[in-house]
Amino acid sequence: MKKDFLIGTILMVMSLTLTACGGNTGMDIPEESETEFQQVSEPAENDNQSENEEETGEQTEMKMNVQVGDYTFTATLENNTAVDELVEMMKEGPVTISMSDYSGFEKVGSLGRSLTTSNSQTTTDAGDIVLYNGNNIVMFYGSNSWSYTRIGKIDDLTDWKKALGSGSITAVFTLAD
Repeated sequence: MKKDFLIGTILMVMSLTLTACGGNTGMDIPEESETEFQQVSEPAENDNQSENEEETGEQTEMKMNVQVGDYTFTATLENNTAVDELVEMMKEGPVTISMSDYSGFEKVGSLGRSLTTSNSQTTTDAGDIVLYNGNNIVMFYGSNSWSYTRIGKIDDLTDWKKALGSGSITAVFTLAD
């Protein structure tokens, strides 16, 4: 019984191999259809690629100003829904947040409303700006690991720690020109 099964399996494999190596079996796609498919598919891919490049280009250039006392910093914004919502708020006027020191590595303040989150486990560095619990903006002058939605990153950290100081601060967020 095993011998018959083995012989049958070998014959089926050989038959499939010979069929695949043979000429036209009627299963090939005619060249015309293949060409039409490529012509239809390629523009769609190129259109999406162009749109993605434009979106990426816009987002990498999207900036906001962060004013803390006499210091003004520029931050590059992330590409996510929370940032889109924050940008809409800044279009209406400056977003001012009273922030308190927390654990000697960050400033935390309530935004006054919740934004859409896309949290992921993140290890932050000095200059990172994140959304915590959907309605708190956190600015780091140290490092922490937690689940946050990234908002942006300060471009030049010169005087960043000095500006944030050791007590409470007021941060004003505006769109960069």
